Amino acid sequence: MSTGSAFDGHKAFIPYLTAGDPDLETTEQLLLELERAGADLVEVGVPFSDPVADGPVIQRASERALRHGYRMDDYLEVIGRIRQRSRVPLLLFSYYNPLLQYGLEKLADRARRVGLDAVLTTDLTPEEAGPFCRAFRQAGIDTVFLVAPTSTPERIRRIAAVSSGFIYLVSRTGVTGARERLSDEIQSKVQEVRSCTRLPVAVGFGISRPEHVRQVWELADGAVVGSALVAHIEQHRGERDLVAQGGEFARWLKGI
Repeated sequence: MSTGSAFDGHKAFIPYLTAGDPDLETTEQLLLELERAGADLVEVGVPFSDPVADGPVIQRASERALRHGYRMDDYLEVIGRIRQRSRVPLLLFSYYNPLLQYGLEKLADRARRVGLDAVLTTDLTPEEAGPFCRAFRQAGIDTVFLVAPTSTPERIRRIAAVSSGFIYLVSRTGVTGARERLSDEIQSKVQEVRSCTRLPVAVGFGISRPEHVRQVWELADGAVVGSALVAHIEQHRGERDLVAQGGEFARWLKGI
């Protein structure tokens, strides 16, 4: 399955979950519920002890997940179980250290076998991405990279050269986190990225309301919702209907 299929003929709704928050069993159920709620692709976040690109909501989610002592094999096992019941494309969202520590070729092979579609590392530059891209491309897995609001056209072309599946455009500088209002500069930045690549463009960071999703859809090919959904899970963790609550929140965001 190609990650690009998430964008075929329509605008993509892309939710993010922190794996293992509140636990892996619930992550599995939440992801399946998000597919039923209309997710076109789901980002599965690998908890990390030093999530420098993330705001307080995802930092807390990572801390909760890390307390369980889960390992990369546990996350991949869950992805494999999900793939047996789901066709939604899955992207592993991580910092580079956990992937490098596991072993790039070993991880790419295991990811292929469990049915992972793409991988994104928030802190890997295109200049240092050679071994990473070779390992995952040989396994048939897309490599997705971030474009920052400050990226120049030359930088965007360099990022696009190592990207496959789609380009993830960060809507603003700073860390992840829900915002009341999106940047006015998104439109011009999406146009700039599109002038440098034919890959679909998804926009993330700060998208927290249905009107944000609609605004992004008017400008780009996909909208990524992370902190807002993770915060909703945090608010309702421990409740018996947490999975249903997550699905309803996703439907509200998508406007269905």
